[in-house]
Amino acid sequence: MEHASKLLNIADHSRDRAGLTYIYPVISRRAGGVSVGVNLNPNNACNWRCVYCQVPELKRGTAPVIDLVRLESELRMFLHEIQHGSFMQTQVPLAARRINDIALSGNGEPTSAREFEHVIELIGRVRGDYDLPKDLKLVLITNGSLIDRPGVQAGLRRMAELNGEVWFKLDSVTREGRQRINNTRMSLKRMRENLQLAASLCPTWLQTCVFQTDGKPPSSAESGAYLKFIEELLREGVPLKGALLYGLARPSMQPEAPRLTKVSQVWMDAFYARIQALGLTVKLNP
Repeated sequence: MEHASKLLNIADHSRDRAGLTYIYPVISRRAGGVSVGVNLNPNNACNWRCVYCQVPELKRGTAPVIDLVRLESELRMFLHEIQHGSFMQTQVPLAARRINDIALSGNGEPTSAREFEHVIELIGRVRGDYDLPKDLKLVLITNGSLIDRPGVQAGLRRMAELNGEVWFKLDSVTREGRQRINNTRMSLKRMRENLQLAASLCPTWLQTCVFQTDGKPPSSAESGAYLKFIEELLREGVPLKGALLYGLARPSMQPEAPRLTKVSQVWMDAFYARIQALGLTVKLNP
């Protein structure tokens, strides 16, 4: 296995660059540190197919069996490199030599891994062996479709003890919108139930991607339904941390890619203000 110091790179954020199975660190000067990604879907399989997804050769499916021994070895190697490696000492600015978070994301839906609960326990055990920031986040980026699995719920409870938070995908609350954007037939009722469940187990943010299709931003009906849905959640006392609102950053690797473009800054700012007016914290990354 190539030494980690040759694999960490500020400019290249691709998940397969490191040549490892599960770990893909991202060094970001803008973020002021390192995000260590945990990819539980190295087979590029997901139960959804979002039109803006940046995973090449994405296929429908679930995570493969996770080699927990290999995962632990790769995670320990990178945590050691971040703290002690020569690459970090010489080529990365001092301000960026801290680890900001460990994020379960990758090339598919991470909660589809049957070992999800054990992965969370593993991360908690490993990070306890390193001198890491006390405010280090453990982030789960999820479409939320499998939150009702007992093993996922157990993992979320453990995440809450590890300063964890859930980023729950919510791109549309209409049936047509979810089918068009996420290629899922998951009902709004089940999505709402899973979101409420996630928020009750671990601090939870909504994560919403906004973009134009064929030069048109989301319709007034789409954005109105989204706002009404959030208003209802807040009225019911669902303990959301806030919303992460973002636009297209890199090209989609899906067939719909040529049809997708960024919304205007004016549109994004207006939508941001309407969400914030409901009383929900909003973080904007256009």
